Amino acid sequence: MEWWIYLLVVLAGVAAGFINTLAGSGSLLTLPLLIFIGLPANVANGTNRIGILMQSMVAVGRFKQKKVFEWSDGLWLTIPAGLGAVLGALVAVDLNEVLMNRIIGILLVFMFFLLLFEPEKWLKPKNPDSRIRFTPFRFIVFFVIGIYGGFIQAGVGFFLLAGLVLGAGMDLVRSNALKVLITMVFTILALVVFIINGQVDFKLGIIMGIGNMIGAWIATSVALKHGASFIRWVLLICVLAFGLKLLIW
Repeated sequence: MEWWIYLLVVLAGVAAGFINTLAGSGSLLTLPLLIFIGLPANVANGTNRIGILMQSMVAVGRFKQKKVFEWSDGLWLTIPAGLGAVLGALVAVDLNEVLMNRIIGILLVFMFFLLLFEPEKWLKPKNPDSRIRFTPFRFIVFFVIGIYGGFIQAGVGFFLLAGLVLGAGMDLVRSNALKVLITMVFTILALVVFIINGQVDFKLGIIMGIGNMIGAWIATSVALKHGASFIRWVLLICVLAFGLKLLIW
């Protein structure tokens, strides 16, 4: 493989790590690239999880170092999300890919307008300093999000943020920290499934993961410096761009 392909993989990882940490859907950049350079779709899906895991470890470490969250804040949410991720990675679901993309695209466009016209829901949290209490509804919501994350990963960050901000009343900065914590846990579980099934290219995954880690480090610095208002604008751009991409292409 040519050297410039490895460079491209690292750069894509940087972009994905930055986007994933502040918003979501960075995998819509890395997955097509991995397929383009020759990996089968299922192997690309598994390989991509290495970068996600590496970026999540960096982001969680940075957010925890800056005391953005405590382990107990929403740790229980990793349980339904982790169980869902294992199910999503294990079960071969016969879905119409075009229809799935359309549904996700519609949800993202709806989220865009919610971000645009109801900013107080995102910038003025109901429960900014408290732990997220267990409710059966929240358990189900994060279990379903986990299934989606285990199945395809791309875009799961948006839904995790929506669940944390709109469903649990967290502020955007803290929600980002909890989002990457939940992502790290369910990515570990999903990655094990892909490894067992021989659907991971470790060399490409680690190379891309180096880029993901750099992107995540930059994103956490930006999030901590500029706060919730800046994150909201990043979310607006990413949600609209990736939503329209799924609806149009």
